[in-house]
This record gives sequence, structure tokens and C-alpha cells, in this order.
Amino acid sequence: MAVINYITQIQFDFGAVKLIRAECERVGIRRPLVCTDKGIVAAGLLARLTDALGDLPFAIFDETPSNPTEAAVMQAVAAYRAHDADGLVALGGGSSIDLAKAVAILATHPGRLPDYATILGGSPKITPKVAPLIAIPTTAGTGSEVARGAIVILDDGRKLGFHSWHLVPKTAICDPELTVGLPPKLTAATGMDAVAHCIETYLSNAVNPPADAIAYDGLQRAIGHLERAVADGTDREARWHMMSASMQGAMAFQKGLGAVHSLSHALGGLPVSPHHGTLNAVLLPEVVKFNEAVVPAKVQAVARVFGRQDGAGLAAAIRELNARIGLPAGLSGMKIGHDTFEYVITNAMKDHCHGTNPRVATREDYMLMLEASA
Repeated sequence: MAVINYITQIQFDFGAVKLIRAECERVGIRRPLVCTDKGIVAAGLLARLTDALGDLPFAIFDETPSNPTEAAVMQAVAAYRAHDADGLVALGGGSSIDLAKAVAILATHPGRLPDYATILGGSPKITPKVAPLIAIPTTAGTGSEVARGAIVILDDGRKLGFHSWHLVPKTAICDPELTVGLPPKLTAATGMDAVAHCIETYLSNAVNPPADAIAYDGLQRAIGHLERAVADGTDREARWHMMSASMQGAMAFQKGLGAVHSLSHALGGLPVSPHHGTLNAVLLPEVVKFNEAVVPAKVQAVARVFGRQDGAGLAAAIRELNARIGLPAGLSGMKIGHDTFEYVITNAMKDHCHGTNPRVATREDYMLMLEASA
């Protein structure tokens, strides 16, 4: 028996951020806390949002780190309570949106953040009491605006997931205008995050045919427009399609991800704090080769999007794409050495994405993937 849910209300088009006041009213948010980061403020994107909020009383938390942490979540919870907020607006990449989801839990639930981590049995403890959230992405990669999960680095260094249908934003405002002019390197990294989401979802062993179709279409959009978006940050058509690919990847990955993400989540907890999308891009070639043994027809279908015929050709095509858009060729380019691999594998085996990879990976399999990706 397959249980299929899709997903939330989405406002999608250039200029959609202007709808924020109406969406706050629709979902009952009268005193929002805006969660964002310093880069968004410096880029002038926060001003577009606050102009659209008008006279709605709001407060701002702009201390979101590049990878959201438990400490930052607690600071934002304090800001939420100080403002007497009744909801959240997240403006930024996946970090700001994921941080806001964690705030939505702790602002309305007792205990500590680890109590609600998925692998620690915390998902059933997340109730409909979560603070309402509206998510506005400013990158095209994570898709967190339509996802039920968040990834946060805990105070003890673990990078854990928090998942509940109650965490899905009440509205996703997808405005491609907010991504116009995004720097090439960030466009590349977030774009490959979307590519990885689409591919891993499509290959996952969970049963969800609508997710497969959405992921495959999203992949075609990404491969058709990513290089254009990297080359010209003002290419509006490319930006529109990349935002759609990002959204579609996350709409689809409700089905489940796989070994790319179990490894990248573990690697993301290292002190070097590598970019999640870049990690996915570097790990993806070896994972698709590993999976071809059990889902050959699906791997071959993905390969055809890249103009190739099989897993080996697909792996080569992904590496070539990474090089063309300026991403590192291996983990060593992100200062990740072999001395971290045992730690990474231990945490990857515990990750919530490990079980939905189409082929069960052993410690030895993970080691081979990491060594080949180094």
C-alpha cells in the first residue's frame, strides 16, 4: 500500500513576493518573525519582503548561519517570543527555511530540539501546534519550501533531520525574480542540489509514481537550463525553470532520497562545513553507478536526459557538468580527507535517507563510494 500526499499551496511567478501580506492573512499570521541571513539583507531582498508586508507588525532574525545550528535556532526562538510572534516567514535558501521549521517546533512544543529528531524517534512528537510558516526561497536548489523536513546541526555536532507533515510551510512563495543575479558558484551548487534531488527520488525504491514523474520532469528542466543560469545570472527563463526544478525535486523527494544524501548529511557535520549542493554534485556519479545494478532501466532513463546510455556514461556526464559549472572534481577540493571517512560512514548508516536508497549500502560500499569521490 502506497500513501501519497501532495503538498501545500504554492504561489509561483515573477513578483510573487508581493503576495506575502495576503498569504499571512490567509494562514492567520498577524505578527510574523522573519528568519533570514545577513547575505539576504545585504542583497536587498529583505527590503522587498518588508515593503510587501506593509504595516503588519514584524520582527527580523537575520543571524541564520550557512548551515543552521541548534544554537541559532534557540536564538531565533528567543526572538520569536520577545516579539510575541504568531508565525514565521522564512526568506532565503534552505538554511533559513530549515531554521524556521525548527523554530516552529520549539516555539510551540516543550523540551529540546534533539527530542524531535527523526532518527531518535521524535517525528511523532511534532504536533499540529507548530507555528505556521510561509517559506520564500531565494535560491533554486533545496526545495525546502515544499518539504516536510529540516536539517539542523545539533550542539553535539550531529547533523540530523526533523520530519513531519506538520512542518510543511502553509504557503510557498516561489518568485524567480529573487534568484536573478545569484552568483554563478551558488547558482551551480544549488542547481546541482536540485539535480541530485530529482535523480535520487526517481531512483528510490519507495512506490510513488506521481513523484517519479515530477522528478523526471524537474530533472529535464534543470539539465536544460542550469548552465544558462550559471553563465548569465539575468537569464529570466533559465531562472524560472531552475526554480521549478528545485520545487519539483522537493515535491518529489517526499518519496525518499538515498545514499547521496545519507553521505552528504554526514559530511555536512564536519568542521569544514562544505556546501550541501556541492557535496551532492561530487557524490552523485558514484552513487548512480552503484545503484544501476538494481534499477538499470531507471538509471538508463536518467542517463538519456544527459545524452548517455548507462550508469558509467551518466557518471561521466555528471562529472563533466560539474567541471563546466565550476564545481570541484572531488571531496579533496573541499578539504575533506580520508581520515574523516570512518566517521562519515558511521553517521551515514544512521541517516534517514540510508533506508530509501534502491540498493542497500554496506560500510564497505560507502567506503568505495567515498574513495572514488575523493
